[in-house]
Amino acid sequence: MRNIWVICQKELHSYFVSPIAYVLLTMFSLIFGYVFWNEVRIFNLESLQAQMSGQAPPMNVNEMLIRPVLSNGLIGFIIVVLIVPLITMRLFAEEKRTGTIELLATSPIRDIEIILGKWLAALALYASLLFFTALNFGFLFKYGNPDWRPLAVGYLGLLLEGGALLAVGTFISALTRNQIIAAVGTIGVFLLLWILEWPSGYETATWAQVMAYCSVNKHYESFTKGVLDSKDAIYYISLIFLGLFLTSRSMESLRWRS
Repeated sequence: MRNIWVICQKELHSYFVSPIAYVLLTMFSLIFGYVFWNEVRIFNLESLQAQMSGQAPPMNVNEMLIRPVLSNGLIGFIIVVLIVPLITMRLFAEEKRTGTIELLATSPIRDIEIILGKWLAALALYASLLFFTALNFGFLFKYGNPDWRPLAVGYLGLLLEGGALLAVGTFISALTRNQIIAAVGTIGVFLLLWILEWPSGYETATWAQVMAYCSVNKHYESFTKGVLDSKDAIYYISLIFLGLFLTSRSMESLRWRS
């Protein structure tokens, strides 16, 4: 555990001594904030119209505000195409470019400790992004009384989805020494995982259902509804395991060549 923690600290330090972490935090917070306040404005207008019509049904903050924000396609697209690839592209590609990967490969530190340390650092940076976006919802609890449990489940889904994508991105970064290639390759794989469910919209065959099950976006839908479904959690955990396992195989191959 000590080696994992040391590597994690080293990676986190490298993120925050460069502009990467600050650019990501600023960019994502601004975009998420814009989406949030836009949904708040829509919610307020609908509430006002309902009151003026004399037929004012109870306005469910969780269903009409929190869920649309968490399920917003723009937020998911930014996470898949921009945030995660920018976080993972340097994890191993930079080590290969500078030649320090040979030192890691020949060190007494086990491959799994190196991989877990780097992945946990990436996950910590991603979690910090989610933390800053969660501050927006603090206004809802200050001026309203929403149910916190669906919100917590929604953020758990974002964390699991991000952890799974980070594991896959870590593996792709371990395949090349060029950060740009790692980023582009990661974006391509993520977009494929994002759109795999499309055929299920017009096709009921088994192959279409299998493709839909493999889509990362498909398994996030239940979390936005405040439903913690075990099959969705198992999917993300399995994808994390697969990504880290493939990364370990790549590291083992590099160690034998060193």
